[in-house]
Amino acid sequence: MALPTRPYGTTGMEITRVGFGAWAIGGGDWAYSWGPQEDAQSVAAIRYAVDQGVNWIDTAAVYGLGHSEEIVGQAIKDIPENDRPYIFTKCGLVWDLDERTKPATRTGKEIRHEVEDSLRRLGVERIDLYQMHRPAEDGTSLEEYWQTLLDLKAEGKVRAAGLSNHDVGQLDVAEKLGHVDSLQPPFSAIHRAAAAEIGWCAAHDTGVIVYSPMQAGLLTGAFSKERVDNLPEDDWRKRSPDFTTNLDANLAFADALVPVAKRHGVQPAAVAVAWTLAWNGVTGAIVGARRPDQIDGWLAAADLELTEADLSEIAAAIEHTGVGEGPVRP
Repeated sequence: MALPTRPYGTTGMEITRVGFGAWAIGGGDWAYSWGPQEDAQSVAAIRYAVDQGVNWIDTAAVYGLGHSEEIVGQAIKDIPENDRPYIFTKCGLVWDLDERTKPATRTGKEIRHEVEDSLRRLGVERIDLYQMHRPAEDGTSLEEYWQTLLDLKAEGKVRAAGLSNHDVGQLDVAEKLGHVDSLQPPFSAIHRAAAAEIGWCAAHDTGVIVYSPMQAGLLTGAFSKERVDNLPEDDWRKRSPDFTTNLDANLAFADALVPVAKRHGVQPAAVAVAWTLAWNGVTGAIVGARRPDQIDGWLAAADLELTEADLSEIAAAIEHTGVGEGPVRP
């Protein structure tokens, strides 16, 4: 199948408006897991997404402490190289396998070692987009780790270099050294604070792929208090304010997406994703799935255009429920 694509900043890549997010398929038993997963279902989900026309996958070394990259590698290894989706991954979070549930260290000192490990796990010769996952906290300056990513791009190890979870000031610093090809910020109708960074990217020809557009499943229309109670104990969402202290307001807002979805003949998940894509500067949205059937709920966002009336209705719901922070409409 063919889905609409857009130029991805200045990278030369044309990407579909939705991409497969591989955080959850990393499996359980690590600090930010979504609980245990079935690897065979994860592989099937990736292949189903690609069969439906999705042409990029976003993962990270830390997801499942390497396991997500391994599963992505399994899923793409039998796809002819010319038909493979673009592979995006991240560096800068280093873990200790003897303490799997301990949060990873945010470092910029091991990137060259990390890239080789990611290439091996993914089974590719070049990574299409390599991103610094979060700002380093080990004394490595932004200038140092960003220069390393620029060098890897110049050497051909990676096609494009980007930043994830970096703010406007940090983007300014990086851009002075070399162009920031892409930014990956958290962005949904609940958490909208990254609008400032998205505006910066629009002004600098930097591509943007937003993550958590369905707010970790809250905006799929499938969540309830009972489902939250029944999440596995090692699912990070059980410790998140979005699923605890703010759950009532978030579920009320999710209900407000249902009439919009019905007008368009799609699932609420597709409306939530399309809302993020309506913002100037957003190239694509990363949407997670652990089973093939979950993809059907959000795939329609790839070509869904929300109307001004839709956006006004959603903005009114944001204000009425008081969810999140940031501007309420594009």
